[in-house]
Amino acid sequence: MCGIVGLFFKNADYEQELGRLFAPMLETMCGRGPDSAGFAVYNGSAPEGWIKVSLQHPDLDYDWRKLISQIESRGNAPVHFEKKSTHAMLIVPAREEDVRAMLAELDPEVTIMSMGRRIQIMKETGTPQEVVERFDVRNMTGSHAIGHTRMATESAVSTAGSHPFSTGMDLCLVHNGSLSNHNRLRENLKKEGIEFRTENDTEVAAGYFTWRLRQGMSLEQALEAGLKDLDGFYTFAIGTAEGFAVLRDPIACKPAVMAETDDYVAMASEYRSLASLPGIENARLWEPEPGVVYSWSRA
Repeated sequence: MCGIVGLFFKNADYEQELGRLFAPMLETMCGRGPDSAGFAVYNGSAPEGWIKVSLQHPDLDYDWRKLISQIESRGNAPVHFEKKSTHAMLIVPAREEDVRAMLAELDPEVTIMSMGRRIQIMKETGTPQEVVERFDVRNMTGSHAIGHTRMATESAVSTAGSHPFSTGMDLCLVHNGSLSNHNRLRENLKKEGIEFRTENDTEVAAGYFTWRLRQGMSLEQALEAGLKDLDGFYTFAIGTAEGFAVLRDPIACKPAVMAETDDYVAMASEYRSLASLPGIENARLWEPEPGVVYSWSRA
């Protein structure tokens, strides 16, 4: 089952409205995924040499200040810090590999949700409506966001198993469907240096695209390669620092609909999640073709 949504602004004037427009899209997908939900939002870039880090700890009373103090004691600059529910967003002056090593040493129970210049991921168990309220989604701003509502049919309901999944800087993915070759792919990708935290097949798909991008492929080229290497049925929505893409497998048995105006591009598993968007009555509406890469970029 599951539901996916995405909203990408071609017009920067809409960025202050992202949360107000995106929250109803996610909430409307509750019927397709009532047990957990999550989203990735792309907004203001971290300064050169700094990165955004989205972290999660299951304890609502976790002492984030202590962790921040430990991180600051190892650097030369104060760490920007913002807490929302079980999550925290840090902006730190460091490289990706150094941050991963430092957090693993300081507290291995803290989960890294995402890292990059612009990305921030938040996800939790509960209905989409509860997740929207918990993370104050309606007030978020940014250039684009993708989200997912989950109905766990093959694994436990957990924060770790929720989408989106991020396996590389500023890259994230949400998925409706199932991959049949994810176990073999996971082992092959581990040999290429891709790290995994769960047994979820969606994380394998995200890892695959991270690997392809590291090889020097563009996002479009990586998605084209995925049509050959990823077996199963799927609709993917992918976010990067500057772009947004959608891909359905060559059979396309999972639903998806898209809408485009001069101001935005949006996608959802069902049209009802698009119905509240401004100007939707005049938007170009279509169902993505099987095996065709659709992508947009502000760059």
